[in-house]
Amino acid sequence: MNTQLPAATRIRRHVVGTRLLPLIAALVLLAATPAWATGAPALPSITAQIDAGHFKAAQAAIDTALAQPGVTADQRHALLFQRERMRRILLDFTLGADDVEARVRKSIPDLSDAEFAKWNAAGLFEHQVIDGRTLYFKRSPGNLFRLSPEAVARRAVQTPISDGPMEALNDHQRAIFRAALDQHRASVLPQRVRMTQTLTVDADAVPAGETVRAWIPYPQAIPGQQEDIRYVASVPAKHAIAPVSAPQRTVYLEKPAVAGQKAAFSVTYELTLLAQYHAIDPARVQPETITPELAPFVAERAPHIVFTDAMRAFSRKVVGDEKNPYRIAQKLFAAVDRIPWAGAREYSTISNISDYALHAGHADCGQQTLLLMTLLRLNGIPARWQSGMVFAADGSGYSNIHDWGFLYLAPYGWVPMDVTTGRLHPGAGDDPALEWFYLGGLDNWRIAFNADYDRRFEPPKRHFRSDDVDSQRGEAEWRGGNIYFDQLDYDFDWRVLPARQGRGGN
Repeated sequence: MNTQLPAATRIRRHVVGTRLLPLIAALVLLAATPAWATGAPALPSITAQIDAGHFKAAQAAIDTALAQPGVTADQRHALLFQRERMRRILLDFTLGADDVEARVRKSIPDLSDAEFAKWNAAGLFEHQVIDGRTLYFKRSPGNLFRLSPEAVARRAVQTPISDGPMEALNDHQRAIFRAALDQHRASVLPQRVRMTQTLTVDADAVPAGETVRAWIPYPQAIPGQQEDIRYVASVPAKHAIAPVSAPQRTVYLEKPAVAGQKAAFSVTYELTLLAQYHAIDPARVQPETITPELAPFVAERAPHIVFTDAMRAFSRKVVGDEKNPYRIAQKLFAAVDRIPWAGAREYSTISNISDYALHAGHADCGQQTLLLMTLLRLNGIPARWQSGMVFAADGSGYSNIHDWGFLYLAPYGWVPMDVTTGRLHPGAGDDPALEWFYLGGLDNWRIAFNADYDRRFEPPKRHFRSDDVDSQRGEAEWRGGNIYFDQLDYDFDWRVLPARQGRGGN
């Protein structure tokens, strides 16, 4: 799960380091990508060049491809996105080695050159060699203390590393567990919440008088999880809510840009959130017959869910001879949970997120979820995506964007999984089953905006999305192009309300 950051930097949360995809692996990956996504024939090699850090060569290849006769609009769009991807990578990789060392020295004043060199050689500072320059990911100095207990022990001031309030077993999870068992139902403990989400575009990011178009995430209507959704207000008042069928649901808003002023958009709504817990008996779980309805959820979906040779080898090592689907899911869940969390680079810059998470040695929530989904599907277990935000009512003001998922287990059907919150650690007086609470259970301090990843908005964007995988922070554009995250900010503000009588909103 992403750690809460100051408001000014929250827009840059999704960021993690990894090794670059090898050139051949990238070519294989993109060969499996649908034609509409690959665009021009040169695109697989261009994508591989970018992943290998050969930006000048990639730019030359893009220019050549664009100059060819007969380039379609989709091909042109795909080629231009690769140019944009390079720009975004350079926004994430802004530090030199001296910059990284200086930032680490703020926490470890007596850091030696030998220590830094050792940690650097171990790959603890994500970097890329781009056209001969070694550039480091801007969050790699802070990520060091997520990845190295040795570095943590060397800090001059030992302050706790902040995690989300659900990362350790607490009374709320215990209450969900007990209520589900006592009431013999999976959805329990409803709570009514009023939420206001805000998206703000920097002053003068758009020329005065031009229309700014904005999309703010809006809750999915999910029986037993999110119910009785009621729109309350928006700024501006004129708005369009995407239909309940939209897999990435949003509220669409627009207003003219004013010189010297930020363009602020917001939506306020209420909904009832229910916690979930499915008491799964492994002995009852059987391999599921894959129906046409389930078939998409065991299939590859390039570019981010691909059954590469490395993925197959990892699966064999983890799963072994296990045949029971729930036991397989437990093994895979535990293996992905062992990957340390670290701040993630922007998803739109990564050509295969599940492979990235497999090789990086660290991953954030969405990367872990896509990796687990890929491994489950590879083993014939249906898996799907869900994402949105998480919050707390403890007065801390904690909120974050977050990703999780669902898997299908017969005879239980679809049950939730949150591999980033991961396995809990029951105490002496706790039921041992609580260890696996998040493999079949879910707290209700979260709102799901998305039932899938990488799906078009309604109404669609005309320009590139800032995040073409997830939809949590909001998106904006104007006639001249997309407004990227370096010119946006977002926020959440909520309060718990008395329980509402009756359901039925959307």
